[in-house]
Amino acid sequence: MFVDTHAHIQMPEFDADRDEALARAKAAGIGLMVTVGYHLEASRKAVETAQCYPQIYASVGVHPHDAKHYDDKAEETLRSLSKSQKVVAIGEAGLDFYRDRSPRTAQTEAFRRQIRLAKEFGLPLIVHDRDAHQETMRLLEEEQAEAVVLHCFSGDLALAEKAWARGYYTSIAGPVTYPKNEPLREVARKARLDRLVLETDCPYLPPQPVRGQRNEPGHLLHTAHEVARLLGMSLDELGRLTTENARRLFHLPSFE
Repeated sequence: MFVDTHAHIQMPEFDADRDEALARAKAAGIGLMVTVGYHLEASRKAVETAQCYPQIYASVGVHPHDAKHYDDKAEETLRSLSKSQKVVAIGEAGLDFYRDRSPRTAQTEAFRRQIRLAKEFGLPLIVHDRDAHQETMRLLEEEQAEAVVLHCFSGDLALAEKAWARGYYTSIAGPVTYPKNEPLREVARKARLDRLVLETDCPYLPPQPVRGQRNEPGHLLHTAHEVARLLGMSLDELGRLTTENARRLFHLPSFE
């Protein structure tokens, strides 16, 4: 019924019970998921994990926190990993001006290069944007980014509308369930329905009913319930809608 478009199921947090977490996800109606790299080793593990499970696909990239390590050798590694049939996207790449764990100049350069890499391979780009909304949108425009998903969308409705006008996808995660996050609920209420996808970002950002616990793909259902409520549609209807969007964005197969 659903696709978790942004998970980190390859992380060590799942080493003790990955199979069990995936079984719970299946029971919750999560048919497919994309496990996302955030540095070179995590990207390798994402591909390895995707190769072990038919329902998992991978994205490879370097997060802005690690942008200071992005160089020609790193890019060649991503280029090599991208040749796997299970790789469906580049990222997560982008800008993080909240933590600033890499210099902003390094973040900008790594982001530009990964936008170009995504275009080279004809793959969608998974974008991380934290406290860098205008700069992120400017770079995407300057580099003429094509298929783009703004992961764990954290902007306001005006930013979302600008993204939708460009044909970008916005991905809604667990924070839409947080009591104080009315701005994100407003984005969900007004969402352009052909550009809406869902994610967990697990093991991070558990939805309100499981807040304080490790997030996992099966918890996507909590987010889905809230988004369906905000849109005034049934859970099944939202499942069909967001699954079709995810399949279109990532060129994913159908599933039973």
